[in-house]
Amino acid sequence: MSRRVVVALLGPVTWTPPGIEPARWRTALAEDVVDLLATLNEVETAVAVAARDRWLADAVVWPGTPVYEVPEPTPNAVFATLAAAGPEVVYDQVAVVAADAPDVPGLTLGKLLRPLTTRPVAVAPVEGGGTGLLGVAARLPVPAWLPALDLDTTAPAEVRRAAPSPGDVAVTAGWRRMRGPADLAALDPAVEGWEATRALLSGRPV
Repeated sequence: MSRRVVVALLGPVTWTPPGIEPARWRTALAEDVVDLLATLNEVETAVAVAARDRWLADAVVWPGTPVYEVPEPTPNAVFATLAAAGPEVVYDQVAVVAADAPDVPGLTLGKLLRPLTTRPVAVAPVEGGGTGLLGVAARLPVPAWLPALDLDTTAPAEVRRAAPSPGDVAVTAGWRRMRGPADLAALDPAVEGWEATRALLSGRPV
């Protein structure tokens, strides 16, 4: 059976709601994504973060959750770090997801890994306005043709153009990331989850 890991990439957050301190907003988003990963079945979970943001990982991880420090907050850096981590860390499939999608369904993340049984790479786009990816998954070792990826700017079409065949890259279900007022307005209070973000927005301490 393939050994799979889903990694929350705690990258910079580009937008904060008015009246909320940016570090608290970033922490709440990351906490909700990390909590969601802990509920996933048949995968291991981890967190990746640049050394300067190690404080954020320490604030949100569950006990025993691996934290990988990466030279830059990109999926490529996560893939490279895991590939070089040594014999005790050997994964067949890795998914890297953005940490600013607090209400993303676990099923959406599961769909990101599913195509790797037949394709080397899968990407999940960002829904709503703006460019970028919710996440990217790949078999290890990653194919040499995989381009430099930026979760904030890379489009699925760019990854497919880089592949020997567009069919080598599966495009899976997307989800919104909290990058502006429209994304915030789309949060559904009736949907379970995103507790830390919900508490912060309602004015309660987190």
